[in-house]
Amino acid sequence: MNMAWMWMWGILLLIGIALLVLVAVRMFAAGGTHGGMQGPQGPYPGRSRARQILDERFARGELTAEQYREQLKVLGEDQ
Repeated sequence: MNMAWMWMWGILLLIGIALLVLVAVRMFAAGGTHGGMQGPQGPYPGRSRARQILDERFARGELTAEQYREQLKVLGEDQ
């Protein structure tokens, strides 16, 4: 009877370790984002954080279209 419990605990221990490794790998692969914040991928992969901030300011109406274009040129991301 004791041998059966030892097998069960061994299997549960291996499953627990495998789950911990899986969680650790997923966290590192996701860049360790916290609190629902989007990492460098964000909604538009390939855009710099400065460009994202500029886009947000333009969307909120803090910048005119001319100011937005000028700032894009400064960033070197004018399209």
